[in-house]
Amino acid sequence: MDLRKLKTLIDLVSESNVSELEITEAEGKVRIVKGGGAVVQPLASPMAPATPALAPSPVAAVVPVVEAEPPTSGHVVKSPMVGTFYRAASPGAKSFVEIGSQVKEGETICIIEAMKILNEIESDKAGTVTQILGENGQAVEYGQPLFVIE
Repeated sequence: MDLRKLKTLIDLVSESNVSELEITEAEGKVRIVKGGGAVVQPLASPMAPATPALAPSPVAAVVPVVEAEPPTSGHVVKSPMVGTFYRAASPGAKSFVEIGSQVKEGETICIIEAMKILNEIESDKAGTVTQILGENGQAVEYGQPLFVIE
């Protein structure tokens, strides 16, 4: 990522009410978090050229994003889009599925909100939910594992 673009993003975060910003581009992924006395270091990707580290910044830090290990067994239901993952239809409602729930093919197992539209995500396999990999209310990427069904 271009250092000027990174500096502009840091300035925007520091001047706004946003406490955290994550950007993914072809060159790599950058996460800017408001904080005190942190050093900003761009995340390098295998294809991106090395960039020099920036001077310490009192308002933001770039934090590496830890990718979850893919499950070793079972059928993985992946996110079909980028958005916000929700386990229930509304904040106080019961979750669509829990670990140990029996699901049928085509049954709604979660919702992903994208551009203010709530998209029901259906199971593409019948079985038992053995893992729930998505965090309620958190952003998900296209192809990110959400559930494991056996």
